[in-house]
Amino acid sequence: MIKNICVYASSSNDLSEVYYKAASELGTMIGSNGFNIVYGGSRRGLMYGCAGAVKVSGGKVIGIMPEIFANPKFANPEDCDEFYVTPGMRERKALLDEKSEAVIALAGGFGTLEEVSEMIVQKQLGYNKKPIVLLNTNGFYDNLIKFFENIIEEKFANTESRDLYYVAATPREAVEFIKNYLPQEAVSKFLIK
Repeated sequence: MIKNICVYASSSNDLSEVYYKAASELGTMIGSNGFNIVYGGSRRGLMYGCAGAVKVSGGKVIGIMPEIFANPKFANPEDCDEFYVTPGMRERKALLDEKSEAVIALAGGFGTLEEVSEMIVQKQLGYNKKPIVLLNTNGFYDNLIKFFENIIEEKFANTESRDLYYVAATPREAVEFIKNYLPQEAVSKFLIK
């Protein structure tokens, strides 16, 4: 049963307003649908906007931050129901994974890309069966999706690999997909034979 949704997102405060609006809407959808958020523990950017909206909407907030950023400038322990500090990024990613049953990637930078890519590979290899959603606000992930299609067309992955992730246009669509998600039974279908 899905209760905790891991949200990967930017911690930048310098983005277009459309991204903050989507983060807030997603947080509202998560909290009002009875889910909790597991996130990077930041008081900045899309991370903070999404987590704050979850809290206001009745959801629980679980923050996980590497110790290099665990200071008053970046960390947000006061708004979290649970807050964890890890030695580094690898431990942080492992704990984000451990404490969640679903993943949504908001717009983000290299860290977000690395995190969601790892989860896709984990699912491809059968280490998880989680729903993985790319929230494609403002067409942010269009080029990445084209790149994924190129990987498939060039036969670096099979056509079933498209089922490893879902592309949502709106926060509502992202949460509805997770609410109705049925885990893939045959993980081996994602592997090249």
